[in-house]
Amino acid sequence: MQLTLLSAEDIRTALPMGDAIEAMKDAFAAFSSGRAVVPLRPVIPVPPAEGTLLVKPAYVEGTGLGAKLVSFFPRNPRQGKPTIHGLVVLVDPETGEPTALCDGAFVTSWRTGAASGAATDVLARPDTKVGAVLGCGAQGRTQALALDTVRPLEAIRLYDPSAERRVDFVEEMQPQIGARLAPVSAAPEAVEGADVICIATTSSTPVLEGRRLNPGTHVNGIGSFTAEMQEIDTAAVARSRVFVDSLESARAEAGDLVIAARQGETRPEDWTEIGTVFEGQAPGRRSPTEITLFKSVGVAVQDIVAGALALERARARGLGSTVEL
Repeated sequence: MQLTLLSAEDIRTALPMGDAIEAMKDAFAAFSSGRAVVPLRPVIPVPPAEGTLLVKPAYVEGTGLGAKLVSFFPRNPRQGKPTIHGLVVLVDPETGEPTALCDGAFVTSWRTGAASGAATDVLARPDTKVGAVLGCGAQGRTQALALDTVRPLEAIRLYDPSAERRVDFVEEMQPQIGARLAPVSAAPEAVEGADVICIATTSSTPVLEGRRLNPGTHVNGIGSFTAEMQEIDTAAVARSRVFVDSLESARAEAGDLVIAARQGETRPEDWTEIGTVFEGQAPGRRSPTEITLFKSVGVAVQDIVAGALALERARARGLGSTVEL
């Protein structure tokens, strides 16, 4: 058996952010139109390490088949290791033969940024000028890059509790981003007056307060991924028209929405699956003053579509390496 190995740099080169954003529009459309088979992901807690392992399989008609293993171990930074690790395994949908292994941590970060870029492209106001990113980890980096890709922003404000992480973010990302990156020392300072906001934290208590949102703001919430995590308060949810990547997953795993629904501040029947917007079956932004919220917990079609497209392009360009098993 031959496997193609794709590193983070291989995937970044083969699938630039602009292309990744368009791929996510296709992935969400395939999911919402029934052209994909995506079981609800098993979530395996690892109590001794306070960690979580997620298993995410998917088949996308005409595109690919595979699964992702991704782990989230929040204590890793104490050991100098990343919080997220993962592998994406691609499988030939005609023969069932494994064909490739991709850096799953990078695919996760890249396609999550691209998903916010896709949502921002259809939900943020065309005249959006100021962005905000809350959380300066790996996910925050791709969020900023995606915002910069779909809107000609003047500035992106950055907040993280760690001043060092804010500085490192600017040093690494400013050469890649046209908007001016502006680190700030408090979340409200980042949010006040922002036109589009991305929250990419692992917080279990809200870092975004709805009372601070201006009319017409668009919010992407991508950090929390269990029913107990809440990085967006109920006031923000109550003020927003809510879009999700998967209605089924959001009901089970999107703590920001689950908690707000439990308190009577939102109803699942009012949420819109964003793939229906890309399919042309539901409207995106309806007015300049509407507040929109895209809440994503991640859907495996994103990983398979991104991985399959990256593999196709990498092979055409001679990227990656091959191993015999």
